[in-house]
Amino acid sequence: MEYMLEMNHIDKRFPGVQALSDVTLKVKPGEVHVLLGENGAGKSTLVKILAGVYRKDAGEIILGGQKVDYSSTNDASKLGISMIYQELNMIPDLTVAENIFINREHLKGWPKHIDWEKMNSEAAKALKKLNANISPTQKARRLTTAQKQMVEIARAISADSRIIIMDEPTASLTEKEIGELFRQIRLLSEENVSIIYISHRLNEVKEIGDRVTVLRDGQYIGTRDIKEADTDDLIQMMVGREITQFFPKCVAKKGKEALRVENLSRKNVLHDISFSVHEGEVLGFSGLIGSGRTELMRAIYGADGDVSGRVYVDGKEAKVSSPKLAVQNGIAFLTEDRKNLGAILSFPIYQNITLASMDQFSRNSVIDHQAERSRSEELFSMFNIKAPSIDTVTRSLSGGNQQKVLLARWFCRDAKIIILDEPTRGIDVGSKVEIYEFINELAGQGKAIIMVSSDLPEVLAMSDRIAVMREGRLTGILDREEATQEKIMKLATLG
Repeated sequence: MEYMLEMNHIDKRFPGVQALSDVTLKVKPGEVHVLLGENGAGKSTLVKILAGVYRKDAGEIILGGQKVDYSSTNDASKLGISMIYQELNMIPDLTVAENIFINREHLKGWPKHIDWEKMNSEAAKALKKLNANISPTQKARRLTTAQKQMVEIARAISADSRIIIMDEPTASLTEKEIGELFRQIRLLSEENVSIIYISHRLNEVKEIGDRVTVLRDGQYIGTRDIKEADTDDLIQMMVGREITQFFPKCVAKKGKEALRVENLSRKNVLHDISFSVHEGEVLGFSGLIGSGRTELMRAIYGADGDVSGRVYVDGKEAKVSSPKLAVQNGIAFLTEDRKNLGAILSFPIYQNITLASMDQFSRNSVIDHQAERSRSEELFSMFNIKAPSIDTVTRSLSGGNQQKVLLARWFCRDAKIIILDEPTRGIDVGSKVEIYEFINELAGQGKAIIMVSSDLPEVLAMSDRIAVMREGRLTGILDREEATQEKIMKLATLG
C-alpha cells in the first residue's frame, strides 16, 4: 500500500466563499506530512473534512486502500483518524483518564458502569508509552500546555489511530517541550502512524517533516520531498510571489520620549521595572515563557490590579489603572490571546475595527453608522483583510485575518503608543511580512511601538532596541547594533 490516505478532488463551499477547490492530499504510511499555506489557504478546512467536522461537497477519501464516506468526528475516530487542535480540546474539571477516554469509557457489570480501574490503567499505559510523567487521576486544569498536548496524543494512541492531525502543535511550547514533542512524533512514525502536521514555522518543517503539501487560496499548489524543498521556493508556493525581504525593517526617525515606566512592580510577578520608548522607535521585548513580558504589558495597559510604580506619557504622569484610562492616554494593546481577549468573534468585522473608537462615530449617544462603515471599509482595504465584506462575522476569519482586524482597530484609534504582544504568533509567512510593514508604517508616523516576541530572529530584525526579561525582572536593554541571539539568551537565562 503506497498511501495510507488519499484525498482526491476535494471541494468545499461556505456561504460566499469557495474554501476548497479540487484539492488533493496523499499521505504515506508512517510519514510526517506537513501541510503549508497562508492563513485562509484552506488547510484547516481540509483537515476538518478528514476529521469529520465538515462534510465535503465533492471528491473522495480513500483510507488504507478503501474508499470511505462518513459524516461525524465519531465516525472518523472509528476509522482511526484523530485530530489535535491548536486550542487543545480538553475538559478542565475531568481527570486525565476521563479526557483520554471521553465517549469511549470502559464499562463493566450490569447495569453498566464505568470501570475506573481499567480506564486509569489503560491511560497510564498510553502515557508511559510517551514517557509522560502524568497521573491519570490528575485534573486536566492543573496540566501545563505541553502536558495537555501529551494527553491529546495519548488519547489518539489509545484509540489506535492510523492518522493523527496536529494543528500548530508547537505554538505555545518552549524549545525543550518542542524537542520532546518531536521525539514522540518520530516514535509514532516508527510505529507506522501517519502524522499530518500543520505549521507556519518553516524551520520546524525541515526538522520534522518527510514531505510537504502546499495550498493557496483553497487550491492545491504542489507536494515536495522535504530534503529537496528550498525554503524560498516553499514561500513562493505559499504566497504566489517572491518575498525578497522577509524582515522589511525600516529605521524611522527617533523622536521625543513617548512612554516612560518607573519602578513598575506587582507582588510575586513584576519587580521594579523601568524603561522608556521614543516616538518612531520599536522596542522589542524578549525572554523565555514565564519571564513576565505579557504581565508587564498588561500592567502598563491597566488590565491587572495591585500594580505599583509610575507611567509617564509625553513626560506627564498618566493614570492607567484600567484599560479605558490607558486608551484615553493614547495607549493601545494588541493581546497575544486574540480569540479570547482580543476580537469579539460574534461581531462583524466592522464592529471589531471601530470598537475602541466609538467616540469618533457617535454624538449624544447616537452612532453615525455611515461614518463607522465608511472608515471600516477604508481599513478593511488597507489591511488587505481576506473576507467577503466588512459584515462578515469575525469568527469565520483565519487567524491571520483576525489579527489584521485587531491591528486595524488600533490604527482606527490613532493611538500614540502601541503594545504588540506576539503579533505574528500562528500567522502565515505572507501575513507576517504585511504585519512587519504595518509596524514600519506606524513607526514612520511617529508612533512608539513595544513588540513582545518569542521569535528571536523576528525581535532582532524588527527592533531598534531589545529589552530582555527573566523571572519578572528587566535584565538588560541592548541596542540593535550590539544585540545577538547569544547575548539575548544569556540575559534571558542568567540575568
